[in-house]
Amino acid sequence: MNALPLWAAILMALLMVLAGVVTLIGSIGLLRLPSFNERMHAPTLGTTLGTFCMVLASTLVASLLHGRPIFHEWLISLFLFITAPVTAILLMQSATQRHPAKRSQPPTDPPTP
Repeated sequence: MNALPLWAAILMALLMVLAGVVTLIGSIGLLRLPSFNERMHAPTLGTTLGTFCMVLASTLVASLLHGRPIFHEWLISLFLFITAPVTAILLMQSATQRHPAKRSQPPTDPPTP
């Protein structure tokens, strides 16, 4: 088995830590934001960017260890990049149909000059 160069190990570790931090921030946003629509935004971004960093680190390590470019992980991430936003949109549409926002009524009194 080939040894991983130091620069690649450091880059992989930084990408994995970045993925964890971004996902953690998205999870905290899920807990702290007040409305449903705002809560859906943070974890979707966290998941997408966290997955991107993790797949980039995995591709880097696999390619260096095998001595050739390996892109199998990108198929998994492509599926996640397509399904995560679509799922978030469907959840938001469902929430809006279930609890429609109160629309402001036009004023009944004529405006005063």
